[in-house]
Amino acid sequence: MCGFVGYLTDASQRDLRNKDWVASQMNRMIVHRGPDDEGYFKDDHIAMGFRRLSIIDLDSGHQPLSYADERYWLTFNGEIYNYLELREDLKKEGFTFKTQSDSEVILAAYAKYGEKCVNYLRGMFSFVIWDSQEKTLFAARDPFGIKPFYYAAFERSFYYASESKAIYKIIKEHDFDHNALQDYFTFQYVPEPETLTKEIHVLEAGHYLIKKIDQKPVIKQYYQRTFAPVQRSTTEYVKKIQNVLEDSVAKHMRADVPVGSFLSGGIDSSIIVALAKKFNPHIKTISVGFQRKGYSELDVAQETAEKLNVENYSSVITPEEFMAAFPHFVWAMDDPLADPAAVPQYFLAKEARKHVKVALTGEGADELFGGYRKYHEPISLRPFKHTTLINPLLHKLALILPEGLKGRSYLLRGTTPLEKRYVGNAFIFNEAEKQQLIKNYNTDHPLSALTHDLYQVGHNYNPISLMQFIDIHTWLCGDLLHNADRTTMAHSLELRTPFLDKEVFAVAREIPADLCICHKTTKYILREAAKGIVPDHVLYRQKLGFPVPIKFWLRDEMYDWAKKIIIESATDQYLDKNYCLKLLEDHRLKKFNNSRKLWTILNFMMWHKIYVEQTELPDSAASWQLIN
Repeated sequence: MCGFVGYLTDASQRDLRNKDWVASQMNRMIVHRGPDDEGYFKDDHIAMGFRRLSIIDLDSGHQPLSYADERYWLTFNGEIYNYLELREDLKKEGFTFKTQSDSEVILAAYAKYGEKCVNYLRGMFSFVIWDSQEKTLFAARDPFGIKPFYYAAFERSFYYASESKAIYKIIKEHDFDHNALQDYFTFQYVPEPETLTKEIHVLEAGHYLIKKIDQKPVIKQYYQRTFAPVQRSTTEYVKKIQNVLEDSVAKHMRADVPVGSFLSGGIDSSIIVALAKKFNPHIKTISVGFQRKGYSELDVAQETAEKLNVENYSSVITPEEFMAAFPHFVWAMDDPLADPAAVPQYFLAKEARKHVKVALTGEGADELFGGYRKYHEPISLRPFKHTTLINPLLHKLALILPEGLKGRSYLLRGTTPLEKRYVGNAFIFNEAEKQQLIKNYNTDHPLSALTHDLYQVGHNYNPISLMQFIDIHTWLCGDLLHNADRTTMAHSLELRTPFLDKEVFAVAREIPADLCICHKTTKYILREAAKGIVPDHVLYRQKLGFPVPIKFWLRDEMYDWAKKIIIESATDQYLDKNYCLKLLEDHRLKKFNNSRKLWTILNFMMWHKIYVEQTELPDSAASWQLIN
């Protein structure tokens, strides 16, 4: 596990000294991604930098790694779980290997298959291969977007990195993207491929990039996360799920350092731990929670650990701890990410790193198997299929009803088409609210701008599958995996996601919606597959999903802290701070629960303090100030 940076220029030899400086300074920004080792390579056109967190004790961990008499050079972040099998296939084709690493397997696969090599890889990855003979850079990102890849392309220069901060500090241009900010306040994250800086972009999941000297980058999609339901019996699907998950967990357990697992009170992490125990009976589990009743699953996690006979380490998070850690948390996120669940994830990673270098997580199960309660909505709204003629009238009636009146929300949702009401798992500010919050609000960039094309692709899907499809392409990569990568890498911990595996998805994509959401529960078919594997007490527990008591914190312990951030923030050109303060005051007085809106505002303001104002830098960002 590692991080990488690089700088490609068309300017050849005269720019060598500058390339050295650029690569080394960029690499300083991502030390936390690889504290065990660093490496560099340069030639007339490229400088590549690398940071390594040692996971498997092979003779090839050092990168950049070369292949074919130094024609190809690689920097690679991730793990290829089928590399042993792929290596044997390539050896039969006459390819030779000097190491035992998955990194060299990627290089050999590229030498044989070219850009199609990505189709043979099973794992989480982002990587760059420089072909010194053809003067071509090839970069790719895994099918689900588990590992990040940022880039900035200028007329004669191309920058790339595992984190955007490595590019942000180096480039001179920092044009603020107002549309991306508008999207952030809709989704609580900046949706890919946007960032808040116009010059910096994200290579999307399941895509690769080709950059030739003197040519613009070309981006192509190689993997599609689509659904194709197949009617099979429950028994058939149960067996398929059990087999593919056990195989995935086995491959995700490969490491020469201790492997642990996150453990909440839910079914997803419990399945992972139960299967992982088959391959490592001494696996360690880690859990976190809060002191406030209803906001902690520590008791359930500890009961699960006892019944599975595994060690469990836990910690309780206080609001004081988080206020102290908040600048480092925001620094680690790159662009602001206001998912409250990232709070416990950050401290979970911190606790886990005390015991292990690698941890497994149940991330992705909800999107693949239908785990969110809101996926019940198409079922609850079925009566509106019989009132299509009067739905417009019902909608107008709902609009004039007082907010908070029972039934108003139901009428609004039932008379609004799915593509206009569902933009993903998080929906923070609506258009009217954003017009009050954001100065220079762009009416030509509505919230549906991001999801319109996705709805076109999935127009034939069952409504439940369509909601899953939207979440896989927005929420999963933009929020959950962004959160998972940054919070763990902030503490130099590698996180692995066995549910987000090509072979697991190949099974999940064929499961009909009525086997995911049925019998008044979510993830029905996954729960059936988990019978006899996980303890009975977690089989049908409702999803809690790392709830965070920010509703209470922002009225009590965090009120003065939040008010100070808003007042001192130099974001007046973007936001109406009087509106922000009113949201805070109304929340304190319990007029409305504005906690999610306030959390989104506070994360952006702290991001601005760190990245733009540079007035509140965490200790880990000290090198930021050393670069002019």
